[in-house]
Amino acid sequence: MLVKYGVRDAVVCPGSRNAPIVHNLNECPLICCHPVTDERSAGFCALGIAQATDLPVVVCVTSGSALLGVVPAVAEACYQHQSLIVVSADRPEAWIDQLDGQTLRQPGACEPWVARTVSLPEPTDDVSRWHCNRLVCEALLETQLPHRPCVHINVPITEPLFLFDQKELPDERMICRYEPIADYGCLPVPLVDDLYQARRPMIVFGQAIPSLFADKGVDRLFGHVIVLHEQLAPFPNVSHFDEVLLASRSTLLPDFILYVGEAIVSKRLKQFLRQATDARVWRVSATGSVEDVFMNLRGIVKGDAEMVLQALDDRLKRRQLDSTAYRREWLHLLTEARQRSLAYQPPYSQMAAVRLFEQSLSSLPGPWQVHYANSTAIRLANIYAQHHVWCNRGVNGIEGSLSTAVGFSLRREEKVFCVIGDLSFFYDQNALWNQGLRGNLRILLLNNGKGGIFNMLPGLEQSPACDALVAARHHATAQGVCGQHDVYYQQATNMTELQQGIDLLLTSDFARPMLLEVMTSAEDDERVLREYYRLFTR
Repeated sequence: MLVKYGVRDAVVCPGSRNAPIVHNLNECPLICCHPVTDERSAGFCALGIAQATDLPVVVCVTSGSALLGVVPAVAEACYQHQSLIVVSADRPEAWIDQLDGQTLRQPGACEPWVARTVSLPEPTDDVSRWHCNRLVCEALLETQLPHRPCVHINVPITEPLFLFDQKELPDERMICRYEPIADYGCLPVPLVDDLYQARRPMIVFGQAIPSLFADKGVDRLFGHVIVLHEQLAPFPNVSHFDEVLLASRSTLLPDFILYVGEAIVSKRLKQFLRQATDARVWRVSATGSVEDVFMNLRGIVKGDAEMVLQALDDRLKRRQLDSTAYRREWLHLLTEARQRSLAYQPPYSQMAAVRLFEQSLSSLPGPWQVHYANSTAIRLANIYAQHHVWCNRGVNGIEGSLSTAVGFSLRREEKVFCVIGDLSFFYDQNALWNQGLRGNLRILLLNNGKGGIFNMLPGLEQSPACDALVAARHHATAQGVCGQHDVYYQQATNMTELQQGIDLLLTSDFARPMLLEVMTSAEDDERVLREYYRLFTR
């Protein structure tokens, strides 16, 4: 049934209760199994595979607390609209809450991050087998929806567990769902009216997969309206709107906003656009959910974002907007910000490392993919990356960033880079506890001995607990971790070593992964970033 609903990959975790399920997944010739020991890492690894293949992915765990380990990845996948199918083995219901080993209440453990939870009856006759089939179909149908939700299938199994007495997997019934295809050539009349009346129109793109806006008609929108995006959206050029907003003025506020895609990193942009209380704000959403990011939502267009934007482009080709002055002001400021950003040459620091990495990457023949971890790393990407980047912005957690990149690399042949901070790396070091790792995985580790982003939060420095308890200052390096997992290790402590290390990271040919650890001072990193942002407040 998994195969019929498009599953081709399963991340499997060790255990006895789920061994019969793992056995069947392994016996199925169309499913590729990926063993990962740590359930938390396994969930994010499955997320990375889902990103790489654009298909739902199974993560199979044994009974008890093992199921709870996948919840962070399920929450992240939920907000990224990537389908994870959590298949958990369970003890028979009679033994739940009876002090039996590895038993807890498993149904509902992944909620509210899954669209459907089903707990199967143990089949003993035709009716219970039909019931099992129906429940599994109901769950797997959810993964076919445009927003690709996650589901949880709980499978109680009574001992004996290891008979393996069936010669082949049964050919099970598949239930399909067909929905009418809407004509998105006809945009909602109120949206079109709001757009035509606008003098300061703006489109804001959040996180989206690279294939979402492949049509050239979407690119043409840049010639009609101001388009703001980060590098989580699939457009090559850095927008630098965050720098412009450091010296924001009321004339930059829009009177029409169309918000497409998912999460936005910039807190400054969200706060700025919430000031546009008179703006007509529209949201394009595959789910039709109310996501009022700018606190002034007028309408939701439920449907495929690319089709909606194509229709919008057709409308704008028929009628020009009276927004020349507004667009000219924004473009002037964005160009000026870009020039200042390019001219700034940071001294040795995390910022210098990302700048040099991205500059070097621009001359590296493709294809390649880049994952950025959360916190400082993704913010530096939005300054320097001239390409789409992957990042777990569904819930913005630091956990699982490396595991997601690992999962991505398992199903791609091109180089997969992961730029990650020290806390995120050490939190997720079990991602490297994986026998399937190959030389296409390259890690740029930015280690300044603490959560450096906490230095940028006004007022926090006044707390005596800031360094040790909030920012988690430490003296760890990745050398031991890399040695333990057969990862080639290189360290940089100055600009010369940084340049050499990045050249090696990008161009070397290794059979195993490589990690470049950039050792910096948190105080220097803070000073360099503040210097950079001061350029845009003068």
